[in-house]
Amino acid sequence: MTQRIASPCVGLCSTTVGDTACRGCQRSDIEIRDWFGYDEQERRQRMDELDRLREMVAGEFLRVTDEDMLVSQLVRHRIRFRDRQPPLSRAVELLRVGRTRIVDLSRYGLQPAGKGLPLSADELYESISLALLEHAQQRSQEQRLDQPT
Repeated sequence: MTQRIASPCVGLCSTTVGDTACRGCQRSDIEIRDWFGYDEQERRQRMDELDRLREMVAGEFLRVTDEDMLVSQLVRHRIRFRDRQPPLSRAVELLRVGRTRIVDLSRYGLQPAGKGLPLSADELYESISLALLEHAQQRSQEQRLDQPT
């Protein structure tokens, strides 16, 4: 039995204000428009692409030191995540929701690294979010070039 892929929307859509890539979920406006027309395989492929993007970007700022602790905090704070979702992609969700309340990242199974070493949780999320948006916009432009005219 296949598990239906839910929308990656997190309720922060910025494509309605003219962005070609959403600041919340990193999908292109084309993906948002076409999402419910995709079959399950296409949705899974798109979700995997978004997870790889989040892993790549978040990995420049952050390390997961305890995946079980991260999962328990996500559950505790009722932050949705997928079974197949990689830990760094889950960490982005945790920071999105809890960035202003997290003081000690180690209590969440996370550790700043690389570009994230001098940053608070709020600053980490802001930096990761800006980098994700930049990469998502580039990805959106590439998708536009691939669209038939």
